[in-house]
Amino acid sequence: MRVGFVLVCAVSLGLDVATASSQSSFDKATASVQSNAQPYSLDMIIVLALAKNPVVGLTEGNIEQQKGQQTAAGAYPNPTVTGNGGHGNLRDAGRANINEFAARDSLTESNLVIGQPIEWPSMRAARQRVADLGVTTANVGMLETRLNLASQVKVGFYDLLLAQQGADLARQNFDIVEGVARIVKARVKSGEAPQFESIKAEVEVLKARQQLVRADNLVRISRVAVDTLTGGALGPTYMVYGEFRILPRDLHIEGLMARMVEQHPTIQRLMKSVEQSDWKVEFERQSRVPTITVQGSYWREIGREAYQAGASMPVPLWYRRQGEIASALGAKRREEAELLRMRNELGRAVYQHYQDVRTTAELIDVFDKGLLKQGQEALRLAQFSFQQGASSLLEVFDAQRVQRQILLDYAQARHDLSVSLARLEQAVGGTL
Repeated sequence: MRVGFVLVCAVSLGLDVATASSQSSFDKATASVQSNAQPYSLDMIIVLALAKNPVVGLTEGNIEQQKGQQTAAGAYPNPTVTGNGGHGNLRDAGRANINEFAARDSLTESNLVIGQPIEWPSMRAARQRVADLGVTTANVGMLETRLNLASQVKVGFYDLLLAQQGADLARQNFDIVEGVARIVKARVKSGEAPQFESIKAEVEVLKARQQLVRADNLVRISRVAVDTLTGGALGPTYMVYGEFRILPRDLHIEGLMARMVEQHPTIQRLMKSVEQSDWKVEFERQSRVPTITVQGSYWREIGREAYQAGASMPVPLWYRRQGEIASALGAKRREEAELLRMRNELGRAVYQHYQDVRTTAELIDVFDKGLLKQGQEALRLAQFSFQQGASSLLEVFDAQRVQRQILLDYAQARHDLSVSLARLEQAVGGTL
């Protein structure tokens, strides 16, 4: 009976450690990684990701590209300068001026022609408007990139936080089972228990060790996933600390839908793209008016010196950019369809994640209002019954496994709520 009492105390002590609500997730994370690892909070990782992730650099490059096109759209066309020169000889001056050129039958001849293209003002304005909207669209695209990246970091952070807590529970369970196995071996060695009890204890130790190995591997995989989002800035041995989120107050589907339509960066980007497509159509239509080239020239030849002015322009007689206009109209229609599709897709995502949040919050409420206490009470009764000799050690282990599973399910539910809130924020386009 004394050995059994020690056994129950060991089990009870391990489970009390596992269920202690005063222990923070930071302490749990500290126990699951090296003591010299640098801790990171969610906000710190988001800042690193926004600074180091290559996708941000791609978006910044797109902004710079659009700014370059904006500069090019505002530039004026360069003039064309043509000059010729050479030595000329008089072959036939004619009867009227034969005496004038009798003494001068050769001369250095030259000519200079300057042409300046002058664009149609409406075409130039349309091209500049297309470029301006390109910069605006790229800037909104940066907001979209930051929103999506922050959401990915949040999901990865909560995955890692859950993995750390699961590893802590697995480690505590392994310590308890290993301690029980030592007690059982002592009982078998003293003849108080059959050899079969030792074999069952070894099996329990192997199961607990496998669970611990899987939990530690999951921590490593989750850590690499988060580190990848930061461009490798965290390293292989960091740790995270923080708490899972709780359900915000005043969360209504109507307000979330309205916010999604008004503020989501993807919607704003696509709306700017549609407007840009409108101006591309206008640019192609205005391009039907040809560009006029104004010319001025100077000619110096033997017996002749002249100043001339003129203009040239292509005549849109056979082709009036019907293909380019049709292509721009098709691109505009595609952008409008993409905008409508994205509105429907985001609306569906908002509704889905909102329902996930409500359902998971109700599940957490079930845990908080009784299930956690019921699991702990069932374990206490099993321990007491074992002390009185009314139940077996196997029943105590079963109660322990049930209690551990309740704790894992509770952590999973809190994780699911946090992830659903993060994805709901991504669908809405901002924090809740």
